[in-house]
Amino acid sequence: MDGTASPDDDPEGYGPFGKPLFDGPEARALRRVGVIDVGSNSVRLVVFDGAARSPAYFFNEKILCGLGAGLAETGHLNPAGRERAFAALRRFAILARGMEVNSLTVVATAAVREATDGAAFAEEVRASTGLKLWIIDGAEEARLSGQGVLLGWPEAEGVMCDIGGSSMELSVLPGGGEVGAAVSGKLGPLKLQSIASKSKRHAEIERGVADMAERLGRDRTDRLYLVGGSWRAIARIDMERRGYPLHVLHEYTMTPRDLRATIELVGACEDMTALGKATGTSAARMALVPLASEVLARVVKQFRPKTIAVSSYGIREGLLYEQMPDVLRARDPLIESARFAEAKDARLPGFGRVLYRFLKPIFARASERRLRLIRACCLLHDVSWRAHPDYRAEVCFDNATRANLGGLTHSERVFLGLALLHRYKNKREGTSFEPLAPLLDVEDTAQAEVVGKAMRFGAMFSAQDPALMGTFRLYPKKQVLELTLPKGDGEALFGEVAEARLRSLASSLGAEPVVRVR
Repeated sequence: MDGTASPDDDPEGYGPFGKPLFDGPEARALRRVGVIDVGSNSVRLVVFDGAARSPAYFFNEKILCGLGAGLAETGHLNPAGRERAFAALRRFAILARGMEVNSLTVVATAAVREATDGAAFAEEVRASTGLKLWIIDGAEEARLSGQGVLLGWPEAEGVMCDIGGSSMELSVLPGGGEVGAAVSGKLGPLKLQSIASKSKRHAEIERGVADMAERLGRDRTDRLYLVGGSWRAIARIDMERRGYPLHVLHEYTMTPRDLRATIELVGACEDMTALGKATGTSAARMALVPLASEVLARVVKQFRPKTIAVSSYGIREGLLYEQMPDVLRARDPLIESARFAEAKDARLPGFGRVLYRFLKPIFARASERRLRLIRACCLLHDVSWRAHPDYRAEVCFDNATRANLGGLTHSERVFLGLALLHRYKNKREGTSFEPLAPLLDVEDTAQAEVVGKAMRFGAMFSAQDPALMGTFRLYPKKQVLELTLPKGDGEALFGEVAEARLRSLASSLGAEPVVRVR
């Protein structure tokens, strides 16, 4: 995370996150960035827009073409897949022009680079659509996918594993926002379909994974990051098997034991179509899941991770990361996204920073990680004000827990959502929080309530001069929450509603409120 300023050097109060960059020239240059990914199984157009460090998906469309189907036997791109891919690329070229995309990159991966007619296909695409395909090698694909993980996890450390239709890529994430060694192997499920014998297929997978680990120079990692549609489909099945309540794939984590149980479930399943319907996965994707499961089982056995995490960000996000200057890469994706949302949707943009400085003394013992989350809460505290008052608390919770945000664990998503729920509502019984309550422990649940009620109180001063807000001090041993208000207008702003909200906040802290006037 960026640590460009200390509070003493920063009278404007931006703190360790630095002044917002989303409206600077670096970020504006990255608005409407388009990527077309021509893969072995699918062709997809993504157009990114918004806060550059944590971009919104302005457009996202995928066509399952199966370009790599049968490639192992014929050496050529699948004829039907070629036609579907051409149709998709013609459509995507027109859409990109209509959306006035600033920058459009078209990459082709394993199927096109390995097929004997791959270069001819790329030339036909250029002549027909004007799109120039960048046919990248396996190591470059692995590097870019690793960068995609870094877009969401700046501090990522471990091994990235990306599975496509015809290949699998590995890259080392050593920490510090870098990608280390990167390798590719022919272990995609479309490639493995050509091996009819189960024992021969297992042997091929075992040899392939061992060879990739040797070339990578790593055979052990504490954390394995999974990228790719087949891995995400397996993660959805894991969620279904576990009855997991938050259906957000990004940063979903599994233990090796969890994953083994899910792979056993896939292996024993006699109706993959029904399993696909239960998890919202297409039949075409589910057809590849059993083979992908065999590969993943071997990868986990080879690298022995303690934790397996799913990344929704991959090669397309990696291409966006490639275009970012270092000053943007160093930023916190959560804070930049929250700042952008406040600037776009809040009634009083900029008040979130003031609110954070006001209530921060209540959380003097909080960790830096927790303070970062509280700062994000303050930035987002008013972005849903247009929702109907009867549903505003629920809308806040749903937006936070399901938003496209990077740099958040699932428990942190729920913390953020619960704090924003309590920004508008004292009680959480009967709300959307209840099904997700198991993801937050008792202590964190209590602190999220405190954050929400502190924001609810602080918002009473949002239309006035920040100097009129006064100052907080919490004395935990004395169980006293002291609010000191400036005499005159500050004292006058402290009306009956504000007093009731202060009592509610103090109660959630197990303290007595004391109000002083200076």
